[in-house]
Amino acid sequence: MLMVVAQLMKTKDPYQSRSVSSLMEIKISSNARDIAKRVGKKGKELSDSVKRALSRTAQAGVNIIEDRTAEGKGIDGAFRKYSPSYQKAKSSGWPKTDKRRGFGGDSTGIVNLSVHGTMLGSMTTRANGKQAEIFFTRSTEAKKAERNNKTRPFFGFNRKEEKRLGQVFFRNLK
Repeated sequence: MLMVVAQLMKTKDPYQSRSVSSLMEIKISSNARDIAKRVGKKGKELSDSVKRALSRTAQAGVNIIEDRTAEGKGIDGAFRKYSPSYQKAKSSGWPKTDKRRGFGGDSTGIVNLSVHGTMLGSMTTRANGKQAEIFFTRSTEAKKAERNNKTRPFFGFNRKEEKRLGQVFFRNLK
């Protein structure tokens, strides 16, 4: 039995002293016999193999989130449409000001949670021998992700994706 658990957690931003919901923890749970049967290694070799497999699984998780979001899909299907006023602004773009970067516009109409790509681009991973985490490296991007995730859930995995991540984990155990 294999289970992938992904949850959004409130944590301290490693670069700031503030607390933000910027971390998704990925835990792979499995029957110990399952792992022993598939790997057949002992001690440190097994620990290194699990850490490597968790790291690659977390990176695959980032890829899943980025690819799905680029297609305009969230955890449970298509994103809710942008408001008409925001859609109009996004399609025509806006000039640079002191408070924000300029944007040339995106007339595709795809709800992809991206203007400049900085939010999704700041997603990264870390892993140890017990778990892997997907998180945002900058607190400003973590705050954007938290707001976006409330209205258009994207930061997590559905059952099909969890199964795929489990396969990635076991494929990378060596």
